[in-house]
Amino acid sequence: MGKPHIVILGAGLGGSIAAFEIKEAVGEKADITVVNQGDAFSFVPSNPWVAVGWRDRAAIEVKLGPVLAKKGVALNASGATRVDPAANRLTLGDGTEMAYDYLVVATGPDLAFDEIEGLGPVSGHTQSICHIDHAEKAREAFEAFCRAPGPLVVGAVQGAPCFGPAYEFAMILNAELRKRRLRDKVPMTFVTSEPYIGHLGLDGVGDTKSLLESEMRNRDIKWITNAKITSVAPGVVHVEEANEDGSTKAKRDLPFNYAMILPAFRGVPAVRGIEGLTNPRGFVIVDKNQRNPTYPNVYALGVCIAIAPTGKTPVPVGVPKTGFMIESMVTAIAANLKQAIAGQSPSNEATWNAVCLADFGDGGVAFFAQPQIPPRNVNWAAKGRWVHAAKGAFEAYFLNKIRHGESQPFYEKWALDLMGARKLKAPVP
Repeated sequence: MGKPHIVILGAGLGGSIAAFEIKEAVGEKADITVVNQGDAFSFVPSNPWVAVGWRDRAAIEVKLGPVLAKKGVALNASGATRVDPAANRLTLGDGTEMAYDYLVVATGPDLAFDEIEGLGPVSGHTQSICHIDHAEKAREAFEAFCRAPGPLVVGAVQGAPCFGPAYEFAMILNAELRKRRLRDKVPMTFVTSEPYIGHLGLDGVGDTKSLLESEMRNRDIKWITNAKITSVAPGVVHVEEANEDGSTKAKRDLPFNYAMILPAFRGVPAVRGIEGLTNPRGFVIVDKNQRNPTYPNVYALGVCIAIAPTGKTPVPVGVPKTGFMIESMVTAIAANLKQAIAGQSPSNEATWNAVCLADFGDGGVAFFAQPQIPPRNVNWAAKGRWVHAAKGAFEAYFLNKIRHGESQPFYEKWALDLMGARKLKAPVP
C-alpha cells in the first residue's frame, strides 16, 4: 500500500504556507501536491502599493516550483476545474484527473464582479486591487487619472467581506496625490456597505470607528455608509443609502474619474454548488477542526471557508479572514493531518483571532481582536507612523518565508510581541 496523497488546492497566502507546514508535520509519511492556477505566489497585501507605483510585480512575486521542489512537494500549475469529493479526485485545468486521500482547499475567493452591472476591471468601469493583474491595471488607470484628475470613489460593495484594503487604498491614494500636488483637484468619497466607518465586518475592533473616522476627516475624505451599489456606468456609481431597517434612505449618483471598488466574494467554480461541501455562496463548510462534516478527508482554510456574519446589518457585510486567522487554520490542519495519517482522530482547532496592519502611506492603523468575533478577551486598536514601517517589515518577512519555504508560524509570535511592546492587556474581570 502506497503513501497517502495530500493535495493542497491553491497557493496563495494560505495554501503556500500550508504546503510548508504540512510537509513539516507529516514528513515522508505522505506525498504532497500543490495544485494552483500558475506557478507564482503573489503577496496580495502589497497590491495597494502596486496600484500607485510604490511596488512592482517582480518585488512581490515568488516562483513556487523550485521552492516546493526543495521541500519535496510537487506542483501542478494547471489549476482545477472541479472537485469530486465523493470520488476523492480533482479534474485539472488540462482535462486530466488527480486522485487524493486528503484534500486541503485553500483557493481563496471567486470575485463576484458580475453580480453588479458595470463593476470590475475586465468588463466594467471600476478598478480592483484583489489580484496582481488588477493592481497593475489599476496603476495604468491611476497614471491616466493623474493626467486628468477629478472625482475619485473608493469602497466595497454589499456582501464584501474584506474592508481593510479599501480603507488602505483610499488613504494611500490620498498620500500619493499629495506627493504629486494633485490632492486639491480630487474630491474623494468612500462608499461602504458597513453600518459605520470602522465596522470592518467585525462590528469594530477597539475604537476603530473613531480612529478611522478621524483619519478620513483629516484627509478630507467624505463617506457614505449603509450603501448598496446598484450599478456602475461610465463615470458614475449609482448608490442606494439604506435606513437602519434596510429601506432606501436616499439614492445618489457619484461621479468619478477613477474608482476602485472591492466586490463581494463567493466560492470558486471548482467547489461551488457541491451539496454537503459548500454553502449557497460556494464557501466550504468546516467544523472546529477545519474539516468538512460531509467529507471529513476534505479540509479548508482561509477566505474560501464559510463563516457566519457577526450580526444583522441594514446592508449585507461579510466577515474577513485575516492573516493570523488563516495561519492558525494552517497550523491546525497540519497537526490534524499528522494525526489522521497516524490513525488518530483529528483534535486540533484554530485560534480565530484577528491581527491587521492597515497602511495609510504616511501612517496607519493596527488592530488585534481575540477572538475575531465578539465578545472578546482582547479588543484593541491604535494608530501611528510605526504601522507603515511595520507593514513594510511584514511584507519583507513573509516574502522571505515563501522564498525559503519556512514553516514556522509568524502571526501568533508577532501578536504576542505586539502585546508586550504596546502593553496590550485583556480586560480585568
